[in-house]
Amino acid sequence: MTSRRVLKAAEAIREVVAMAILADLKDPRIQDVTVTYVEVSGDMRQAKVHVSVMGDETKQQLSLHGLQSAAGYLQSKVNERIETRYTPRLTFCLDQGVKKSIEVGRILREVLPNESTSRIAGTADEASASEVDDAGTARPDELP
Repeated sequence: MTSRRVLKAAEAIREVVAMAILADLKDPRIQDVTVTYVEVSGDMRQAKVHVSVMGDETKQQLSLHGLQSAAGYLQSKVNERIETRYTPRLTFCLDQGVKKSIEVGRILREVLPNESTSRIAGTADEASASEVDDAGTARPDELP
C-alpha cells in the first residue's frame, strides 16, 4: 500500500515536470509530450515518469532521449518544489496505455458490426425508458 505522502509527492513531481517540459525546455527533440503519471519508490529516491508522445516510434524514442538528457534540469526543478531529504532520480518511460486503448477500439470495431452495437445501445435505452414513467420517476411495480 502506497502512503499518502508518496502519492502527494508523485502528484507534485508530475505537475512540476509537466510544466517544466511545457514552458522551460527548449530541446527540439521534445515535442508533443504529455506526462500521464509518476511512480515514486517508497524511500522517495526514485521516480519513474510515464509519458505519452504523439507520433510514430522514431519520434517517441527521440523525445524519450531528449527527456533523459534533460533529467538533471528537471530534477533541480523538482528539488525547488518539494522539500525532502533526497531529490528523486527521474527516469522516463513511454506510457503505452493510449496506444493500447486505440488498438482495442480498432479490434472491437472489426469484431462487432455497426448494426449490433447500435442495436445493443437501443435495447438498453428502451429498457430504461420502460421502467420510468412520464414524470421521470421509477414505477413501484417495476422496481426489483
